[in-house]
Amino acid sequence: MRPVLHGDAVAAARALYRLPAAERGRMIGALLMQAEAADAYRKRFGRGHPDWGNGSLMALAENWELPPEPSLDDAEYCRCLAQVFGALAAWRDGKRGAVSSRC
Repeated sequence: MRPVLHGDAVAAARALYRLPAAERGRMIGALLMQAEAADAYRKRFGRGHPDWGNGSLMALAENWELPPEPSLDDAEYCRCLAQVFGALAAWRDGKRGAVSSRC
């Protein structure tokens, strides 16, 4: 996966925000795995993956119609951001199998 920037975390949180809470853990796990695979594809073939983009979370999240970014007054959006950050921390710690169950 490409380096994760602020915009990537926001895009991933917006992708989660559009889903029921029960589906978000599975979704963030899938986003991280697909971003990793897309980055490997980009490195191997020198172009973005046709479905998953260039290996960034933002490119992947933009495959869906994302809602406008809510303010941080929105508790559900805060939970989505927290879930993204938690999943990223677990991913970076090498606990890829635990991403969806921990978040």
